[in-house]
Amino acid sequence: MADLKNVAPLEDFDWEAYEQGDSNAGVSREAQTEAYEGSLNKVSDHDVVDGTVISMNKREVVVNIGFKSDGIIPMSEFRYNPDLKVGDTVEVYIENQEDKKGQLILSHKKARASRSWDRVNEALNNEEIIKGYVKCRTKGGMIVDVFGIEAFLPGSQIDVKPIRDYDIFVGKTMEFKVVKINQDYRNVVVSHKALIEAELEAQKKEIIGRLEKGQVLEGTVKNITPTVSSSTLVAWTVSSTSQTSAGAA
Repeated sequence: MADLKNVAPLEDFDWEAYEQGDSNAGVSREAQTEAYEGSLNKVSDHDVVDGTVISMNKREVVVNIGFKSDGIIPMSEFRYNPDLKVGDTVEVYIENQEDKKGQLILSHKKARASRSWDRVNEALNNEEIIKGYVKCRTKGGMIVDVFGIEAFLPGSQIDVKPIRDYDIFVGKTMEFKVVKINQDYRNVVVSHKALIEAELEAQKKEIIGRLEKGQVLEGTVKNITPTVSSSTLVAWTVSSTSQTSAGAA
């Protein structure tokens, strides 16, 4: 206690400001404001930047881009990505840094669309597997949202087997491969069948690679096809029956 009594007060400390709750005594409000704004990211309207998902519910996703306020984006803009979670990095388009309520307005859909054409071309060139959201059915196939672009999924490219009911795929997020792009009309064609065929081919090679001469394996009969015509079978049956009858006589 004796040591505390001997501590000399700071001559330049503003006790009045401290009593009023100003812990930054001696620092002007303008300087504080300038220092705070200097710690924020420099962004402009219509920029596309990366943000971090800090919270989400069934309707909205809250994204932080290092600005003075966070942006709220409808969950519907992320429907192509059902695995979205807090902590994920997402691209956002800055529509307005501050609306009438002082709210930061962001859009994930517009961010995807602004870079979508480059991405879809990269996916074609690199034979990349991408995710897409099946929006609706159309004549001859389905419409799929890929990077914000409406791509066409032909009915013949949905599966290796014929599909009778296209509606069961509507609203689903699936993996696709870009198989064709019309650069003039900006039409994109995707395929899910190509992924299935590639997987089946890989499985086939793996199985064949394990086969050895003389190896005994179990198999399942999937189909029976006669090696002779039905007329021949009937003739053989009649002939066989006649011989049996003659022998009995």
